[in-house]
Formats: sequence, C-alpha cells, structure tokens
Amino acid sequence: MQLLKFFVLLIFCSTGFICYGQQHIGIFEQSTDVGEVIKKGSIQYDSINQSYSISGSGSNIWFKKDEFYYVWKKLKGDFILHAQAHLKGKGVELHRKLGWMVRASLDTNSAMITAAVHGDGLTSLQYRKEKDSTVEETKSSDILPDIIQLERKGNRFIMSTAKWGEPFTEVFAEDINLGDEVYAGMYVCSHNANVLESAVFENVRIIIPAKENFVPYRDYLGSHIETMDISSGIRHIVYSENASLQAPNWMHDNTHLIYNKRGSIYRLNINSKTAEQINTGEILQNNNDHVISFDGKMLGLSSSSGDKKYGSLVYTVPINGGIPKQITATGPSYLHGWSPNGKFLVYTGQRDNQFDIYKIPSTGGKEIRLTTAEGLDDGAEYSPDGKYIYFNSVRSGLMQLWRMKPDGTEQTQLTFDEYNNWFPHISPNGKWIAFLSFSKDVPPQDHPFYKRVYLRLMPVDGGKPTIIAYVYGGQATINTPSWSPDSKKIAFVSNTAME
Repeated sequence: MQLLKFFVLLIFCSTGFICYGQQHIGIFEQSTDVGEVIKKGSIQYDSINQSYSISGSGSNIWFKKDEFYYVWKKLKGDFILHAQAHLKGKGVELHRKLGWMVRASLDTNSAMITAAVHGDGLTSLQYRKEKDSTVEETKSSDILPDIIQLERKGNRFIMSTAKWGEPFTEVFAEDINLGDEVYAGMYVCSHNANVLESAVFENVRIIIPAKENFVPYRDYLGSHIETMDISSGIRHIVYSENASLQAPNWMHDNTHLIYNKRGSIYRLNINSKTAEQINTGEILQNNNDHVISFDGKMLGLSSSSGDKKYGSLVYTVPINGGIPKQITATGPSYLHGWSPNGKFLVYTGQRDNQFDIYKIPSTGGKEIRLTTAEGLDDGAEYSPDGKYIYFNSVRSGLMQLWRMKPDGTEQTQLTFDEYNNWFPHISPNGKWIAFLSFSKDVPPQDHPFYKRVYLRLMPVDGGKPTIIAYVYGGQATINTPSWSPDSKKIAFVSNTAME
C-alpha cells in the first residue's frame, strides 16, 4: 500500500503540481497550521510555473494569538522576502489576508512581524515585539498591492509594496528583535475560523543580500538567470549557480542564452538547463559586454587585452566559437551593439579621460566618434530598423536614456525622471525599450552590483515607463541585448548569496 501511494505521488508530481504536508516545498522547508485552527490549511507547489497556491483558515493574526496557515524556511541574518501575490475569489471576510511573516517560533503567541495585505485593500506592517504582547501596526498608503516585499536589516524591518508596474511604497518598524535564527515565510489567514481562503504567490524569492563590508569585483554573490514574460511579469529561474553569472543574450534559436562567467563565455540550453563553454581562443578575460549580430551568426566580445595601456578591447568570433578577431586598435573599449546590416559595431570608448560612443566597421578599421558631451555616454544599441542608436548619458545630471541618428546627429533625451537609467534594449519588433533603473542615491555614473533595482519598459519613441520587474541585482543584470526573438520575453540575472 505504501508503494502504491508513492507511485501515485510520483505521477502527480510529474504534472508539476504537488500537494504538501511533507518537507521541502519549492524553496521552503515545511508548512503547517499555526494556532488551534478548525479547518486545516494546505499548499500546492507548481514546479513548472514556480508558483505556490496556499489555502488557510484561522480567526485572526492579532492581539496575543495567531491562527493561520504558514509555509516557512529557517533563516539567519539579513534577508529580503519577495513575491507577487493575490487572494483568490471574492472571499467571505473583508479582512482575510496574505503576506510574508517572520516569527521567533511557531507558537501562537510568538513575537513576529508580517507584511500583510487584506482583502479590503488595507496594507500594513503588523508586529508583536515580545511573546504574549499585543500586535502593533504601521499602515501603508498602498491599497491592495500585488508586489509584497519584507526585508530584515538587523532589528529593522522594511515592508515594500506596489501594484505591479508602479514603484515601491515603504514603511518600516524598528527594534524588532526576533533572534538571529527565525521562521520566514508566506501565509494565508481567512479571518473566519470556519472558512478556508486561498491565495496564489508567484515570483517568490528569498534573497540573501551582500554583506555591508563586501568588496566589489572581489566578493561575489550567487546568480539566477531568469526569463520573464513581458505582459504578465511572471518570472522563471532557468539556471542558478553560486558564481557571478552575467548579462544573458537570447540566441536566435529561442532555446539558448549566452552569458559570461569568470572571463569565459557560456551557452545555456534553457530546456535542459545545461551550460557549455564557447571557445574564444586566447581571449579569456571576457566581460559582460557581449552582443549577438542581428543575423545570429557572430558574437561580439569585450575582453581585457592583457595590456594595461588599453584594458578592454573589442573582438568578434563566430557564434559557435572559434578564433577571435580583434576589432578596436585601442582601449578601453566596451562593446554594446551591432548595426542591423552587420557592417558596424558601436561601443563605449575611453579616450583622453572622456567616455564617448564610437562606431567602427565590424571587420576593423578607423573608429568614428559619435558623442562629444561631457560625462559618461554608454550602452549604445541600434534599433532593429537601423534608424537610431539608443544610449544612456549622464550629461543632464542623472543617467538618462537618449537616442541619435547613426551618424551621431539629432541626439535626443527620452527619459526625464528621478532614476538613473541604464542600458536601453530595443525589442526585435521595434516597439519597446527595456532598461535598468537605479535609485538616485546611486552615483549617476555608476552601475554597481547588488542593489534594489527596477527593470522598466517604455515605448520606443518615449513615454511613461512601467516597472516590469523588481530585482536584487544591478551590474551584470541586463547589460546586453536580452530580448527573446518573438519580443515576448527578456532574460536577466538576479543575485543572492548561496550555500
């Protein structure tokens, strides 16, 4: 009989949906009802879509006791809990709720803190500072957000919430001492002991951020290579490694990504989740400025030449590997784009302590300077029709997006907001720009690792940008063109410390 049950479970698991009362639920360790609930909760994990469906009952999470259904993992130190979530159906009680919760124990009266979103839209940071004490609350101005994030920094907790597409609203609580090791996870509470309510959690991430004393370009976190559907914002982790994986390009066959790691270039099969190194000859210090030609036949590289006088130089190599051809005679030179006809490469060149955008014949030759403004110009990329080169420039104070004609004329600013905007990537259908946004507390000329950043989308001719992903990353997240061939998805890197 036990063998039959195991066989049935295996068949059920193969569909992608797994029901739990056992251990290890996706990225979590266990799930349980907390408190003396009347109706038992449950969880299903969809391994294909990497989403969680949770049902829970419980009279409330308030006063001196809690009742709810909880899926959790034990964590130590600082962390960020992130998800896109919503309650299912109309519900019975207005104050049914879902969210993230961090607890000192699984006791009903435990000290705890929760980022809670109620069925009526109320959004608040609720906390019990000590066991058996009553719950306190800090309300957010957000109403019914679907992006929910809870971050611990020592004894300070920050709740960040947003409706998908909009920036975060933050509230925080100080002096919440739950101990170093805590229970951290997602929950559903029906606010009615006789009712089960359900919620769906997608894009679930547990992020262990960089330590305060980490040294950039010496200390690295682990990496997730992710793909995301542009229309829904649903993300999938397709490959993870405890290493700095950087800047995925989507190949023309729609089944492979190219990325760099420790100076080498790799090709990742999205379906089999296997990676193989691409031969780049003696060019073994490749950075995250690599670009695929529009016809898919060639790969452009930026790599350290080994000569301190020049630093990074630009090379080209057949898409499946081979002996690279050096294109730029001087450096530093950082590649960012091919022309659609394959005749030119565009790159950032540092000449006389000035960073400008240059183009050069793709077979080598004399470089042509396209920008002359003071400050950093970077991230140049051709539109698929070849009519424009898009780039980012700090010339207006903050880093903003610009475009110009291929000969460098008609340089026009496209973004004018409070963010530092980097690396405009034009969709293959020519309709959209996807780009990376840092907050204004990051120096405009810098694009560092391990920050809370937004991936944003805007029409190719300009307009109001929309946030499409809330990411812990930055440098190497989306430095290079990373649209899928059908313009429906993008690929990028997010980061977290890994064991």
